[in-house]
Amino acid sequence: MALAEERPEATLAEIVGDWLDAFDAALGDGDADGAAALFLTTGHWRDLVAFTGHILTMNGRDEIAARLRQTQPGAQATGFQIARTRTAPRLVTRAGTETIEAIITFETNTGPANGVLRLVPNSEEGDGDDWHAWVLATALEQINGHEERIGAHRPDGEGYSREFGGDNWLDLRNKARTYAEHEPDVLVVGGAQAGLGIAACLGQLGIDTLVIDRTERIGDSWRLRYHALALHNQTHVNHLPYMPFPPNWPLYIPKDKLANWFETYAESMELNVWTSTSLGSGAYDEAAGRWDITLARTEGGSGGDDRVIHPRHVVFATGVSGIPIHPDLPGLDTFAGDVMHSGAYLSGHQWQGRKALVLGTGNSGHDVAQDLHASGVDVTMIQRGSTLIASIDEAQKIYALYDEGPPTEDCDLLAAATPYPVLVEGYKMMALAMQTADKDLLDGLTARGFRLDLGPPDNTGLQMKYFRRGGGYCLNVGCSELIIDGAVGLLQYDQIEQFVPEGVRLKDGTIVAADLLVTATGYKNQQEVVRATLGDGVAEKIGPVWGFDEGGELHNMWRRTAQPGLWFTAGGLPHVRIYSKFLAMQIKACEEGILDAAPPA
Repeated sequence: MALAEERPEATLAEIVGDWLDAFDAALGDGDADGAAALFLTTGHWRDLVAFTGHILTMNGRDEIAARLRQTQPGAQATGFQIARTRTAPRLVTRAGTETIEAIITFETNTGPANGVLRLVPNSEEGDGDDWHAWVLATALEQINGHEERIGAHRPDGEGYSREFGGDNWLDLRNKARTYAEHEPDVLVVGGAQAGLGIAACLGQLGIDTLVIDRTERIGDSWRLRYHALALHNQTHVNHLPYMPFPPNWPLYIPKDKLANWFETYAESMELNVWTSTSLGSGAYDEAAGRWDITLARTEGGSGGDDRVIHPRHVVFATGVSGIPIHPDLPGLDTFAGDVMHSGAYLSGHQWQGRKALVLGTGNSGHDVAQDLHASGVDVTMIQRGSTLIASIDEAQKIYALYDEGPPTEDCDLLAAATPYPVLVEGYKMMALAMQTADKDLLDGLTARGFRLDLGPPDNTGLQMKYFRRGGGYCLNVGCSELIIDGAVGLLQYDQIEQFVPEGVRLKDGTIVAADLLVTATGYKNQQEVVRATLGDGVAEKIGPVWGFDEGGELHNMWRRTAQPGLWFTAGGLPHVRIYSKFLAMQIKACEEGILDAAPPA
C-alpha cells in the first residue's frame, strides 16, 4: 500500500510532528531505549557533530540506544520540530524506499542544529500505521557564542574604515597574511578546493588560518593539468562555501576558468595563502599541544626563506591522494622513449605524428589518450584491470537530488543524511540504471576486448569506487567511441612481456612501438603524504585516509583522528562545500574546550 494511503486523515507534517514529539519526550526523560524504539530495528542514525561531536553512524536500535546512553543527557537536545523556513515534509523515494522526508531543527547545549528525518510504516512489527524512523541525520549548525561571521554576525568594518591616519583594510590584510608578528592557529596543506574551502569556513569562525601550496599561483593544481581538462560534474552542484558560481557559467567548468575562480575566491574570502611553499617536516609537541612545522619556501612565490611555525592544528588538504604512483614495470629502464605520470601531462601537440602508450584506463587515462589522438598521435591504451565506464550525462544521476527543486543548502543536508547501508543500496540502483542506458556503448567496448565492471564486489557503481579507492572508473566524453572505432588502440597488460627500447614486447613476440609512455596510474593515499612529512609514527598512528571504515564513514575524513591536532579534508567540490563547515566547527570546539582532542570511542 502506498504511503499516502496509510493514514489519509493525517498530514505529512502531523505524522512527522508526532514522531518528533515522542522522540523529544524520550530524550527529555533520559530514556535511551524508548528513543531507540522509535526507529526501525534496522534503522540508521547519522550524526554530524550535533550529538557526539564527531561524524559517525549508528545502525540498528541496540547501537542507537548504546550511543544515546553515552551522549545523553550531555547533549541536552531539545525542541525537535519541523524546520518551518526550509523544504516542507514530502513523500519521496530514496534507495528504492518510499518515505516521508522532513528537514528538522532542534537545540543542543553546544548550539542550534538541524537534520533530516525519514519515516516509513513499521511493517517489520506488523503495524503499518505506526511510523518509525528509517533514517535520522542530525547536524550541528552553529556553536553558541562562536557563530559564523556572516549575515547578522558579519563584521561592521569599524576597526579600519574610519581609522584616519591608522591602518586601513589593506594594511591589516597584508599584516595578517605575512605572519611577521604572529603565527597561525591552523596550517592547511594544499590550496585547491579542499584547502580553500576549509580555510574559508575556519575564517568565518575567527580562527587564524594559513594555507600553503607548492605551486606558484592559487589554482595551479588545476591550471597546470592537461590542456583539455574540464570538470566531469555539473556547475550547480560544485559551488564552494559562501560564494556560488555566477549563473552564466557553463555546465562543465574548464580547468583554467576554475583555477582563476580559486584566485578570486581566496582574495574575496580574505584567505591567507602562501604559494611556492611546502611542508618540509613536522613533529607534535605533546606538552605544548602544538606542532613544530618547518615550511620550505622557494623564490618566485611568497618568499625564499624557510620558516618554522607552531600551529595547534594541521589540516591536510592534498586531495584524495597526493603522491603519484610510479609502477615498477618490467624492462621500463630500457625504454628509449619519454615517460611521464598523467599528473605531469599537459598537451599532446609535441608528439604529433609519433606513437604513445597510456597505461591506465580511468578518467585521466581516457582524457590523456583522447587528447593525444586529437593532437595527431597514434595512441594505444593499456588496461591493467577492469574499469567502470559511464557516459558523462548518465553519471549525473549521482546528483539527481539537486534537480528536485529544493535550494542547494537543503539538498546538501539531504545528501549528507544518507548512511552507508542506504548509500550502498541507492548506488546499486543508480549503477544498474546507468548500465542500462549505456548498453550500446558498453557492448561496443566489450566487443573490442575492453574489460568492464559495475563496481565490484557489490555493483555499486562509480561513486562508490571513488569513495572506496579513489578511482577505477571513467566518465566518458568521447574516448570510448574512439576505442570502439579502433582509432585508439587497446592492449591488456597481461599481453605484455616487458618494455623494450622501442616500446613494449608482447608475449607473442610482437613489438608495439612507442615514443612516449604516460602512466595514468593514480596516487598514493594521504597517509603516505603524512609519512613523507610527519614521519612513520604519525602515519601509523592515524592509519588509512579515505575508504570506508567498519562504521561506514570515510577513514579519518573531516573529523578527529587518533593524532591530536591532525585533520584531513578531500573530495570533489560538493564534498568540500558540505563537510568543510563540520570540520571547522570541530576545530573551533577543540580550541574552545568544548570537545576533547581525541575522538569518541
